[in-house]
Amino acid sequence: MLYELRQYRVKKGMRDKFVRFMEREIIPFQTSKGMVIVGSFVGEEDSDLYVWVRRFKNEAERVRLYKAVYESAHWKNKIAPRVPEMMIREKSVITRLTPTRKSVLQ
Repeated sequence: MLYELRQYRVKKGMRDKFVRFMEREIIPFQTSKGMVIVGSFVGEEDSDLYVWVRRFKNEAERVRLYKAVYESAHWKNKIAPRVPEMMIREKSVITRLTPTRKSVLQ
């Protein structure tokens, strides 16, 4: 397995709107394409932080699912144009993780 820890910074006062957008549109769309979303979080003491974690069986699956999601007309025409109004893309931090032998997230 491999994971992506995706940390986003949202614009001031936009976190609740962004969370609704993620939970009502982005996450359902991505899971419909086969993505596995392990978790979705907001910062307890950081009002502009949104974090989510995705899981992939391997690199080949990650590449296939990226293509299915990010090259789709729905993503390009309906979802992607709305993201910049809420999120500061240049502050995004995406970290790829591989679980250790003792991790319950195998």
